[in-house]
Amino acid sequence: MENKTNTCLVCKKDENETPLILMKYKGQELRICPQHMPVLIHDPQKLVGMIDGAENLVAG
Repeated sequence: MENKTNTCLVCKKDENETPLILMKYKGQELRICPQHMPVLIHDPQKLVGMIDGAENLVAG
């Protein structure tokens, strides 16, 4: 379920529409926009199906 384009893994906006933050997880390069960083931090279960292994992420 790797995001191979320069788009937010949640909203699919590209780098021309919004700033993107690059992150690496389990050998994958993923991008997320600042609007969706709280999902990654506080509710990572919502990323199941978007990131391989998201079901194992724990809210911070």
